[in-house]
Amino acid sequence: MILNRIKKCVLPTLFINAIYFFGINIAFAQEQSGYQRPPESIAQIVDQSISRSVILSGRSKFMAILEEPGYPSINEIAAPFLKFAGLRVNPLNYSNNRSSFFSSLKFKELNSKDEFELQTIPKDAQIKNVTFSPDENKVAFTITTKTEIELWVGDLILKTTNRLTSFSLNDSYGTIFKWSPDSKTILAKFKSEVKLITLLSPDLSGPNVQESTGKSSPNRTYQDLLKNTNDELQFDYYLTAQLKLIYLDGQSVNYSREAIYKSFDFSPDGEFVMLSVIHKPYSYVVPIGNFPYKLEIRDKYGKLIQDFADVPLSDNLPQGFDAVITGPREFEWRSDKPQTIFWAEAQDDGDPNKRIGVRDMLYTSKATEPYVKKQKLAECYLRYQNIDWGDDQLAIVTERWWKTKAERRVFIKPGNLSYRVNLWDRYSEDSYSNPGDFVKVKNEYNKDVLLMDYNILRRTADPNNVNIFSISEGSSPIGDRPFLLQFNIKTKVTDTLFRSRAPFYEKPIYFDNKNNLIVSRETVSEPPNYFNLDYRKGKAEQLTFFKNPYPQLSNIIKQQLNYKRADKLSLTSTLYLPEGYTNTSGKLPVLMWAYPKEYKTAAAAGQVKGSPFKFSKISWASPIYWVTRGYAVMDNVDMPIVGESNDYPNDTFISQLKENAVAAVNKIVAMGIGDANKIAVGGHSYGAFMTANLLAHTNLFAAGIARSGAYNRTLTPNGFQAEERTYWQAPDLYYKMSPFSYADKIKQPLLLIHGEADDNSGTFPIQSERLYSALKGFGATTRLVYLPYEAHSYRAKESILHMLWEMDNWLEKYVKNQ
Repeated sequence: MILNRIKKCVLPTLFINAIYFFGINIAFAQEQSGYQRPPESIAQIVDQSISRSVILSGRSKFMAILEEPGYPSINEIAAPFLKFAGLRVNPLNYSNNRSSFFSSLKFKELNSKDEFELQTIPKDAQIKNVTFSPDENKVAFTITTKTEIELWVGDLILKTTNRLTSFSLNDSYGTIFKWSPDSKTILAKFKSEVKLITLLSPDLSGPNVQESTGKSSPNRTYQDLLKNTNDELQFDYYLTAQLKLIYLDGQSVNYSREAIYKSFDFSPDGEFVMLSVIHKPYSYVVPIGNFPYKLEIRDKYGKLIQDFADVPLSDNLPQGFDAVITGPREFEWRSDKPQTIFWAEAQDDGDPNKRIGVRDMLYTSKATEPYVKKQKLAECYLRYQNIDWGDDQLAIVTERWWKTKAERRVFIKPGNLSYRVNLWDRYSEDSYSNPGDFVKVKNEYNKDVLLMDYNILRRTADPNNVNIFSISEGSSPIGDRPFLLQFNIKTKVTDTLFRSRAPFYEKPIYFDNKNNLIVSRETVSEPPNYFNLDYRKGKAEQLTFFKNPYPQLSNIIKQQLNYKRADKLSLTSTLYLPEGYTNTSGKLPVLMWAYPKEYKTAAAAGQVKGSPFKFSKISWASPIYWVTRGYAVMDNVDMPIVGESNDYPNDTFISQLKENAVAAVNKIVAMGIGDANKIAVGGHSYGAFMTANLLAHTNLFAAGIARSGAYNRTLTPNGFQAEERTYWQAPDLYYKMSPFSYADKIKQPLLLIHGEADDNSGTFPIQSERLYSALKGFGATTRLVYLPYEAHSYRAKESILHMLWEMDNWLEKYVKNQ
């Protein structure tokens, strides 16, 4: 792989020199080599990029304030890594190759408002995995260096920190560490102490063989899979880890044997540990998440209590997104009990195509009791998703069915198997009816359980008369307005305790029904900050004071657009206009950016999305940069593809895509803002697929930009995106949805950009290479840019700046100054 390799199209000799058009200096590919930098109005935003976030301790005693620096350099991204079983592992420090880190770690004690840093954290430390202890007096985190990953612990009372042990962690996959419930020890996963690996030479390793024994297994296309015996040897070598129990004075003991650990967690009372241990046979057709594993129960000292279950390799699931494995799955501790396991088991053999009343059964068992003594907990008529625990009188099961988008939330009593009351029956895609996520609090085991509002006397008289709470995004016809909801599980009466109000976008992040409510608050021009809010009195106390990272965009114009397509379906998008723009300023070139989404109902597809009051955070993938270059930018342009009842959305994909695009173009042109002859369309991934299709099937756009897309659906024959049918079930569909099939129809200039190390399912770099070859063969105007070392999402600052340079040149030449 050559660092500065950028594939170039051949341009006429006439354009070898840079030309000047209306004062715009347009440089062409032949004159440039290596990474380029876009105009300063764009580059400054990238240079100033910074991300801040917060983590609250369990009972909101402390707030961790984390700062993620700007983009890493290409040298960091180009560090060597190994690919196997869907993973990318740094062999030097045993980390996940796609990790991101925090460069700053501060704390605020919320009662005293004291803000402080921990002493002795190394300068320029790469911090990750920040986790408060259950007693909230300490915090554990990792520091990653070039050669190892270190485990650190900070004392939030003494404000000191130290590296806890000299052993190096293994963060290549799965859980890396867990606090014990008593906050006295940490169970962590360290590099194997056995340092032997013997790879077979190619001439001795033998042929690579895969075999199918006749059972249908339509797996989707995955990347970075195991391919041969040497891959398996490296997989074992780098993922095998030693679990150690580390005491806060730095002493350690080996907890269990070396193995490949998928996950581990203490029981709520801390007496046991549940471990998932991956074992052979491995697979060459699915990633590690589908590999077989044993579920072990050990005591807190590491003694094996029992091998509870053995979950098989899942590389031959039935067809459909609702397909699951047979046998037990989804193991967790019951958070309201000291040492009870629960899990789900399919009753339909995991096959969504079978007609059956009960799809899943939920079971529980004590940690010391064998699997055969399992006890029924509840039936699920749809596929089990998750359970929110309260106590023996209240738990809420969420079940869904992907194919119909049905969602049900059911009130059960774990102590009464016959009790079942449906609280919500809705479409999961219906944002307006979404009650949100239930509010949790820490119980006596420091585990999350439902926040319940009741008193002992009333509950004794009527155990069903209980209020629970939820926090929702608050989607509505006037945009997202997050709210805090109180819900009575007996009467089903709701009370909205708090709702975001203009000109703010406010999202509750912590509530315990005792103290004040902590919310995140932002505006169009101010980034999210955190406030302690007395919602009853309307008073707010600011907790953080983050500044706008790109003040030069403070005065750009943002508005939410609402319009309809030809069939009267309501659509939305977010419009950004340059600072000072008015209707008398004249028409602007337009950049339209979108990503299609499938729906089962027109009602859900037509719902208003987003909020006009949210701060516009600009990521590497954002199109908003071009508002600084004099463009009108339409972001998140609605591209719904609806298939109601038994209809498949994709059967009318192209026609609906065209209708969506026509409606968006008509809207911006009718407003007198957009120049109908100077509109570009673009997107990333499925948005790139959309872009190529729109250029192939319409004449609406002056040019297109397609990043990291898939364009030939026969290369993803066992399904793609939300399509469940295989190529052999719907060959005509696969042909018609592929813009590659219509490459001869693409007449407008198309810029193709792709990460050379794309790791996303289906979007192999060859997708862009083949479309480029086809377009070039037909004499189309096109350009293919491979970004070395970049995966499906781009990370290196050099790559991002160059990508923006490519896009800007393309837009300037083929849209603004065509």
